[in-house]
Amino acid sequence: MDYHLDKGFDYVITLCKNTQTNNFKMEEELRKQGFNILMMQDRNNKLKSTQRHEYFETDPSGNLIIPENSVSGMGVSPGDRVRFDREGNTITLRLPMRLSKLYIEVTNLCNLNCRTCIRHVWNEPSGMMSEEVFEAVIKGIHSFPSLPDRVFFGGFGEPLFHPKILDMISRFKSLGMKAELITNGTLLKEDMIKSLIDVGLDTLWVSLDGSTPDSFSDIRMGAELPNILENLTLLNRLNGGRHGFKQHMEIGVVFVAMKRNISELPAVIEISTDIGATRMMVTNVLPYTKEMVDESLYYKSINRNNFNLDLPLMDMDESVLESIRKSADKITMTVPFVSAEKLRNRCPFIDAGAGAIGWDGNLSPCLPLLHSHDCYLGFLNYDGRHSKKWAIGSVIDQDLYDLWNTPEHKAFRERVLDYDFAPCITCGGCDLSQKNEEDCIGNRFPTCGACLWGQGIIRCP
Repeated sequence: MDYHLDKGFDYVITLCKNTQTNNFKMEEELRKQGFNILMMQDRNNKLKSTQRHEYFETDPSGNLIIPENSVSGMGVSPGDRVRFDREGNTITLRLPMRLSKLYIEVTNLCNLNCRTCIRHVWNEPSGMMSEEVFEAVIKGIHSFPSLPDRVFFGGFGEPLFHPKILDMISRFKSLGMKAELITNGTLLKEDMIKSLIDVGLDTLWVSLDGSTPDSFSDIRMGAELPNILENLTLLNRLNGGRHGFKQHMEIGVVFVAMKRNISELPAVIEISTDIGATRMMVTNVLPYTKEMVDESLYYKSINRNNFNLDLPLMDMDESVLESIRKSADKITMTVPFVSAEKLRNRCPFIDAGAGAIGWDGNLSPCLPLLHSHDCYLGFLNYDGRHSKKWAIGSVIDQDLYDLWNTPEHKAFRERVLDYDFAPCITCGGCDLSQKNEEDCIGNRFPTCGACLWGQGIIRCP
């Protein structure tokens, strides 16, 4: 079948009644060619969302049969173990062996000196990802049965600082992958914004931790809020999305919550809507220095294990907010539809099928293990905790597919899914909790019992 379409537009594909083509193969082929397919529909205009449901059948013996084409799309190979988690009437199929999301730290250099930054406490080398490393990454992802769904440009540096960042985004987009990037916003000038739109970046995340010039520069030292807001206003204008039109890029905002800035969250939300953001992620601060320990907002919540309050969707008027405020010292509250227990003892990176590649080409299972560093978790009552990085190997020396499937890496992912680690977060009663090299129930490096990402306290896009 021939397709005669123009790129740069959104399409709803109408199928003839007698079409025998596999609809989803057609969609995949079009996406690889750069077309944005919103829906498939038949001659009766019945829309078929590309986010489809599938139905599997059981054979006469009661075995669940998953069709071969569905299995291949999951990235599962013969002999792989597939985990099913059951909760009530729901069964979740977990695919820890498939690489679904790839974090790429193109540089760990930055043009700012933020108060909250990990670079205050590490002795790691710094640099830019070389062309050799990047090409090894591109070659490696082609070794997988199916490509990752998305790539995320971010780590512990400013991605737009890399001179080849636009080419890198373009290469992944040419493969049909979604692309996201996080930035501090200082380099979002007109030419850069237009280029990010032109190369097809899907989601742009902007870090915004204050709503006034003084509070912003107090945290993000080296940046001035008026300049950032000028950049974001230009971004909103060039990105479309006004008057009901679809944005070229989805805009998200990340807010690092601390005692010194939490009162400014309402104003930051207002700024976010003004610049056309459709998503906002609030995360806690991880104290990399002793001075930041007192800025944390979660020490009481960590030890509240006996009573959780799940709130439904409701209008947050003054009476509701006042009732919640009166209860805040006694209970743990969560946002609607997200139980606190579902945030605890779950790794957001392993759950998402993610991996992280540093600027030097080393693969790690997650961003927290990408670099060795110290942090200060005041509730554990010690002077500091050292987290040792885990480099599974370099994409220069070994194919990415082989690194993803090393026995050690597979075993670690399964161990994290079970999350059978010592509860260092709520205990902290021994010297073992001061490192991630072993714990008191026999787990060896790397251990995750004191990881704040695994408790839903620290979050990354």
